Amino acid sequence: MSAVAERVGPDPAVVDARVRRAGSAPSSVPAFAVGQGVNVRRHLDALRDFHRSEFGTGVARPSEGHVQAVNDLLERLRRPLEAAVVQVESAGRATRGDDLGELLRLKSRAHDWVRATERVWDFYFELFGQRQGAFGDWLHACDKIALDCYQHVHMHLGTARSIPSPGPFAYMRTGFSPATYRRNIPLRKLGRQLNPFPLVQLPYHRMVNPWTMGAVLHEVCHNLQNELGLEDEVPRAIHRACLAAGLPPSVARTWARWDRETFADLVGCMLGGEAFVASLMDVIGRAPEQVLAFSPHGVHPTPYLRTFLSTHLLRRMGFGDIARDYERLWRRLYPSTAGTTIPQPMLRTLPEAVQVVVDAVCWTKFPSLGDRSLRQVITFAPRQQSMIEEAAGRLARGVDPGVVPERFLIGAVRIAVDRKLAAPDVLMRNFYSALSGT
Repeated sequence: MSAVAERVGPDPAVVDARVRRAGSAPSSVPAFAVGQGVNVRRHLDALRDFHRSEFGTGVARPSEGHVQAVNDLLERLRRPLEAAVVQVESAGRATRGDDLGELLRLKSRAHDWVRATERVWDFYFELFGQRQGAFGDWLHACDKIALDCYQHVHMHLGTARSIPSPGPFAYMRTGFSPATYRRNIPLRKLGRQLNPFPLVQLPYHRMVNPWTMGAVLHEVCHNLQNELGLEDEVPRAIHRACLAAGLPPSVARTWARWDRETFADLVGCMLGGEAFVASLMDVIGRAPEQVLAFSPHGVHPTPYLRTFLSTHLLRRMGFGDIARDYERLWRRLYPSTAGTTIPQPMLRTLPEAVQVVVDAVCWTKFPSLGDRSLRQVITFAPRQQSMIEEAAGRLARGVDPGVVPERFLIGAVRIAVDRKLAAPDVLMRNFYSALSGT
């Protein structure tokens, strides 16, 4: 290869000629002014689109749909940044004297846009980059569970709805509790920009204990409530039903305020069965002072009351024996409500309120579901539990669990751990292997 072909950058002779024409002492003002435009332009260029290929080649990498959704968001953010950059470049070229005030103001405005855009770019770069590491297959497994929930619900609606796209995306963060960020809601960590797809945030300690991953179903159900158009209908249905049953207005308002967490618990139970309730009890079964503490403005049902919703639903689903066992265990853990801050009307009306709330959420027919109830849309009965039981034995042996829905593997690994069919580490590896195909 010739020396000319190997050369990188401008011709040295051309550079030398430019240096001679400029003289040995160029004015610092024009150099500074023009340089500001160069800098902000390069900032803009660095906030480029993502490419799926840069996040590896494995199945865990983000889908083309997720990458494109983020790129669309970045494109919208770059438009005002591009305009700001052009203004800095123009002002820099036009500067001749020592008055740089306008240039500096334009530069500051451009840097504000850089920071806002960079905040979003960094957030998704970190999310997508997690898929290249050791936990990529784990996150991909959680994606598949979440997608299975979406598919089951949308396949059984009474009327067609626009298909949500792209699907939920799992990522790992430190902390105690899982969380979710819904599609098209402004996120503080994105500078109030709209999140383009559902995010399911999972702590590491949950992922190493997949039998506690009922959390995935719970967080996905938060998203489903909105995507099914039930964010307003469910609290209205709860409030209306409570009043119709003669419950005190204060009690009706409280149960309606708890609608989002109640919806996620009950729909998660219908998607995952008895293992979901066991996972929930793991989470909310804490010190009596915490479980019996009532928050007058909280969005989570008081833990002591919360379990009875799920056990009542289990009973209605055909799991009377396990519902009775769970309730017996719960009352043994918390044999007395002495000293509780739960209002007496809430305690006094608990048995009736539980039935009314479960009916309102699960057996009310909603127009957005095609005039069906959630119980008609979501199928889970003892025959589905039999599939989970069989899959548990297969997971313990390290063989293919078979053609079971991905969400059922949470129940399967839970059974395998509780019955000590294999060591927890073995079951964890087999769980992720079954979902990732490795």
